[in-house]
This record gives sequence, C-alpha cells and structure tokens, in this order.
Amino acid sequence: MQSVTPWQIEGRAGRYRWGTKVIELLRTNDLVLISLVEAILAENNIAVVLADQHMSAVEGSLSFLPRRILVADEAAGRARRALTEAGLAGELRDG
Repeated sequence: MQSVTPWQIEGRAGRYRWGTKVIELLRTNDLVLISLVEAILAENNIAVVLADQHMSAVEGSLSFLPRRILVADEAAGRARRALTEAGLAGELRDG
C-alpha cells in the first residue's frame, strides 16, 4: 500500500486529525465507482478523502488524471474488507 503524507481529512463519515497517516485504496477516473466506494465506506463509518479531484477539474475533465481514494492507515483493513464484500476487490490497489 502506498502511504501518503499526513494531512487533515474530512469526509462524509468523519474527520481525521493532522498527522494521520493515510493509505491509497484505489485510483480511478470512474465517477460512479468513486461515489459507490464513498457510500460503502461512509456506511461503515470510515472517513474518506478524494485526492486529485481539483486537478482533474483543472485538466478540463478529460479523465486522464485519475482520482485517489484515501483512508486512514488504521481504517485500511476495514475499508478493504468492506469493499471486497461489495465485490470491488478487483478495483483495490495492491497492498
């Protein structure tokens, strides 16, 4: 799993403090998949940050810059299980 620099995360399911280590779960251009993943993780009370969404808008929404779904390191296992149970194991980054 790729670790990302600590930062503040505020998502639909909660908030992480500055210094929280985050992990990339998946990377995609599929907006429907992103919405589904956010909903599944929110249902499991796992806060999510969607990285690179503003860069994708800057590039003109041509979909060549994928967005990244990030969660706190300590929630990564639960997040992977929830997404695997939902049939999305093939979308997850190696980890």
